[in-house]
This record gives sequence, C-alpha cells and structure tokens, in this order.
Amino acid sequence: MPDMLVRLYALPERQAPRLPDVSIRRAMAAERRIVVSWIEERFGAGWAGEAEAAFSATPTRIHLALHQDRLVGFACHDVTALGFFGPTGVDEGMRGRRIGEALLVETLMAMRAAGYGYAIIGGVGPAEFYARAVGAVEIPGSTPGLYAGMLSADEPSRA
Repeated sequence: MPDMLVRLYALPERQAPRLPDVSIRRAMAAERRIVVSWIEERFGAGWAGEAEAAFSATPTRIHLALHQDRLVGFACHDVTALGFFGPTGVDEGMRGRRIGEALLVETLMAMRAAGYGYAIIGGVGPAEFYARAVGAVEIPGSTPGLYAGMLSADEPSRA
C-alpha cells in the first residue's frame, strides 16, 4: 500500500467536524494501558506497539475519539517515523459517522501546530478517503516504503 502526502500548510483553518455525542482529545499518560489494550483487541499487536510509542512523548502523540465517555477511535502521529500520521482506527460499530475524519483533522492540525509543513500517511488503506478529506496525494514508488521488512502477523493497513 502506498504512502500519501498532505500539505499541512495548505489545510484550511478549520476545526475537526463536530459530531453529536463524540469528543476528540489528546490521550493522557494515565490512560496508556486502557487505550493500548483496546487497540490491540481490535487492530492487533503492531498497532498497539505504535500506540505505546505515542504515549512516550509529552504531550502524547495519540488522539482519542470518545462516544458518551467510551473509547471508539484513535489516531497516532510521529510513532514509526517523524512526520508520519497513523495508525488510526475506529471501532467497527461506530464507522460511517465521520469519527475517522474528525480524528484525522485534529491530529493533522496538531502536527501543523508542532511545526510540520507536511505529513505522510503511511501504508494507506482508503486512499480515496484521505484525498477527499485533506487533499492527500499518493507518493509514487512508496510501496512498501518505510515498512519494508517489518515483522507482521497479517496486520491491517496502517492508516
């Protein structure tokens, strides 16, 4: 799966979509075990490992989506490599409600605020989604890219 590039400096000055009963916020260190366990149960050990890395920074490099105070999604950045967005995932029962888009925009805005001009979305699954949501474009010749040779237990796509 290819990587995609997002021009953070060209993102419109907007906030993530407002969703009824859903809030997006940066994770707190004290939530590490709960969040990492949730991710491993739904998305596998590889993504859980990247989430662990996201908790090693202050502030954390992981945003959470909460529906009525229950974890329903996450998005990481700067975990496998600096400037990379992902992994990200939304609980299967909550998909189709723009939660993934809200996590994406919030995380990319945090990356822009940290001084990045560009973000790379690594090993993209739904390329059309990223192109529509934030104008991401495919990086030619980026498969398998950074993830070549990585140990895997048939993990889902990265982002």
